[in-house]
Amino acid sequence: MLQTTCGAESHTRIMFKSIISLMLASPVLWGACGATVPPPTERMADAESAARAAREVGADNQPDAQLSLKLADEQIGQAKTAMASDDNARAESLLVRAKADAELAIAQSREKGARVAGHNAVVNAETQKATNVGQGAVK
Repeated sequence: MLQTTCGAESHTRIMFKSIISLMLASPVLWGACGATVPPPTERMADAESAARAAREVGADNQPDAQLSLKLADEQIGQAKTAMASDDNARAESLLVRAKADAELAIAQSREKGARVAGHNAVVNAETQKATNVGQGAVK
């Protein structure tokens, strides 16, 4: 009789542990099933805004910036497709990359403009120096 009681206690203990484990795991499982990534509408707006800003600073006219802007536009299009398919996690990832590419296009455009402005300043300075020497102002 002692063995039967021990067997019953063991069985009850195993069952109790199973119930406790199930109770602890249930919220995690429910959270995993119910957790969905919301549509990344704010990231979409940020990426589109960065692409517009790149166009405004002349990224369409600079080869390097043009490539970065093209990549950003493609990623925005892919993100829209992913959002339509409710693949919001993928869309969010694409939009982060799209914004980064658009910001790179902005930087590339500004860098090219700064180089041209710097070159023009050097040319203007040399022209002014030649004019000054010709007028006898500076040797």
